[in-house]
Amino acid sequence: MLNQEDKGWNPYLAGALSGLVSVLSVWIAGQFLGASTTFVRSVGLLEQLISPERVAQMEYFIKTTPKIDWQWMFVVGIFIGAFIAAKTSKSFRWQGLPDLWQQRFGPESNVKRAVFAFSGGTIAMYGARLADG
Repeated sequence: MLNQEDKGWNPYLAGALSGLVSVLSVWIAGQFLGASTTFVRSVGLLEQLISPERVAQMEYFIKTTPKIDWQWMFVVGIFIGAFIAAKTSKSFRWQGLPDLWQQRFGPESNVKRAVFAFSGGTIAMYGARLADG
């Protein structure tokens, strides 16, 4: 259901702008947009703080060096851009459970929501890594 008070961005405009950024990324930088490698590299960066010798010996991190690169900055930019978009459209709000979820499962389902979100994220990340990004 659409809320008449929602002043969010037009989804067609947002989709067109996302497509334009994707095309420009390939055209200018020669890189496809992606995020799955960033999360793995971030874990490698954190692990380097605890055990740099172990990270230096891991085959994956020898091939894919844990570092802050353009893709890492892209992911940070997603969060910053989403925040700016929500604030400028006056649709930003802190909300633990979306309205649709509360209607379906009730307001007391924070644990269920966390389990479903974590499971879905794990499956999506596994699929992204399996497809090599």
